[in-house]
Amino acid sequence: MRQLGFAALVVTVGLVGPATQLYAQDPPPQIPVTDTARQGKTLEEWAITDHSIRVGGQTIPYKASAGTTLLTTDAGDPTGLLYSVSYVRSDVKDRSTRPVSFLFNGGPGSASMWLHMGAFGPRRVVTVNGEFTPPSPYSLVDNTETLLDKTDLVFIDAMGTGYSRATGKGKEADFFGVDEDAGAFAQFIVTWLSRNGRWNSPKFLIGESYGTFRSAVLVNLLQQRYNVHLNGISLISSVLDLSTITFADGDDRIYQYYLPSYAAVAHYFKVLKNPPASLEVLLEDARQYATTEYAAALFKGDTLTAAEKAAVAKKLSALTGLSEEYLLKANLRVNLGQFNAELMRGRGLTAGRIDARFTGATFNLLTENAESDPFFPAVGGAYTALLNHYNHEELSFGRDKTYRNTRLGGGWNWARAASGGNFFPSAPNVQRDLAQAMITNPRLLVQVENGYYDMATPFFPTEFTFTHLAVPDSVRQRITLKYYPSGHMMYLQDADRVALHRNISAFIDRAVGK
Repeated sequence: MRQLGFAALVVTVGLVGPATQLYAQDPPPQIPVTDTARQGKTLEEWAITDHSIRVGGQTIPYKASAGTTLLTTDAGDPTGLLYSVSYVRSDVKDRSTRPVSFLFNGGPGSASMWLHMGAFGPRRVVTVNGEFTPPSPYSLVDNTETLLDKTDLVFIDAMGTGYSRATGKGKEADFFGVDEDAGAFAQFIVTWLSRNGRWNSPKFLIGESYGTFRSAVLVNLLQQRYNVHLNGISLISSVLDLSTITFADGDDRIYQYYLPSYAAVAHYFKVLKNPPASLEVLLEDARQYATTEYAAALFKGDTLTAAEKAAVAKKLSALTGLSEEYLLKANLRVNLGQFNAELMRGRGLTAGRIDARFTGATFNLLTENAESDPFFPAVGGAYTALLNHYNHEELSFGRDKTYRNTRLGGGWNWARAASGGNFFPSAPNVQRDLAQAMITNPRLLVQVENGYYDMATPFFPTEFTFTHLAVPDSVRQRITLKYYPSGHMMYLQDADRVALHRNISAFIDRAVGK
């Protein structure tokens, strides 16, 4: 059921008179009233609607709050408005026992419509599995895998995305950086907890892609600055060390990291001449080879003999489906763009980066690198159309605004406030943030969700990262890795979305001691 007795309240906070005139009626707990707002220095807008959904045999009534939350400097000067949509179960008497999860996507600079409308929100966009979803009309359905059966949900759009905008003397670019971005999210979360009376609720972060990078910084910041201790963090398609997904000159590790994913994709498209009994057997072989003979060969560099090089090319061909001739021409080092273009060149197809199962026609069959990622055209139209429809028609918010799927312009400040004293900069890496947070909070649990066909944040470098946190066994034992026969967004296919819901639900239960 989409709605129970439509009861929408659109609230504008700004240049209005006395505080008693701020609302058409007494505001529910989700509606914010700040001193700055009362002074008329900024504008917050909110829409409140009542709904229900049937999940797992139970009917869940919930209140949806869509609106913008004011961010300020320490002195109280307004700098920005972050857009969020909160879903709070309505029939809970003791909210201290009800978990709340803060969810966001990545980029950096992506709105959170993917997790919101594809994975965990109460309404879901329907797309075609692994193929282009035809143009409108699209389908929006109740999401029976929503996490509302386990936790209240707060989806947050980063500055410059969604309806989040700078205000006052703030500039959107002021938020475009690792620490700047995390600072905005931390202020939002603390504000939300206070306004909604949820300080004593179990608390979770659920981030995807760069959202996992953000989560590592954010959890540490929340603990160190605000003394907010979380119960758990779910990292979906994780990357904490950007060097592990960067094809940088002189760094051969990246070719080792990507090899198991290349093998998985080759197996999926049935291009291997002698495929093993199962995908799992293939991946174990690829992992083993990547860390032993392949690593040793790459380490030799230009001193590798012709015979040694030929032997490596033969093994790589068996694992990846690429020809030995091509691998020799590539000097045994094939980057992602080259792999996606070469794998099915004979079929005239290019494989995707976000989800390699999505393919598109190759325009120039002589191209060295993939011309584009066929994933986004396949699903982007459906998500964009239905996100706008949903905001306007069901949440009653944003009809006169432009929703940005991604932020516009501006670079990203990768430098950290505390660099560790290194003389030369290194690739952005937030492993230390997560390790410190887990050491500080001995009850914090972490679960990582990995897709075998994810070529944006592959599973093998994630495994390397989490076995190199340099933490005691007692900390490492609180980290769990899960796997799916999917791409970056494992919720796009029905069976994977069911498994994702089951795994994260069990994770939440473990983190709250059930």
